[in-house]
Amino acid sequence: MTRVAFSEELQVNWVSLIADFMLAGMVFGPSIAPFLAASGVSLLGGIADIIYFMGNHVCPQPTMGLDLAPPFIMAVCMRCYGTVTGLLITRLLYGVTGGKGFYWLSQYGWNGAAIPTGASYASVLMMAYPLELAAQVFGLWSFNNYLVTPFGLITGLAWGLFTMPILHGWHGAKTSLHEL
Repeated sequence: MTRVAFSEELQVNWVSLIADFMLAGMVFGPSIAPFLAASGVSLLGGIADIIYFMGNHVCPQPTMGLDLAPPFIMAVCMRCYGTVTGLLITRLLYGVTGGKGFYWLSQYGWNGAAIPTGASYASVLMMAYPLELAAQVFGLWSFNNYLVTPFGLITGLAWGLFTMPILHGWHGAKTSLHEL
């Protein structure tokens, strides 16, 4: 009789898999859309149209995207792309640390924003994007990619430090062979 090395089937964290798939789309989609649109191939142009449609519905200023393949621009502005970059950085950090560290803010709970913990600081940092956008709308400064990108990055880092352990944690999974 053959002994099997693993007595249980491979467990897939579907929430984590779907979140990673969506993050990959948010990282690559806006930047490849101009190249797909400029290719002249109808199928690729159709894919670019889908990406631009999504960008128009999530980005408050999609017309401010970078000219990557003129006359076609990125599907989102650099504020939004900065946010996505912050999420990507925290996902990579979570992959390295496994959610161990004081900076992972989900350990303070969902209502941690009401108490003076790291989550309350994250709540302030999450507001960097909307505060910068409000300052622009009220005329304190005009749109500048070098100005808006760090505000998006700060917001993405704050959201990532709070949500990555929630999305990618293995709650209830067996972590040791001794538990089997």
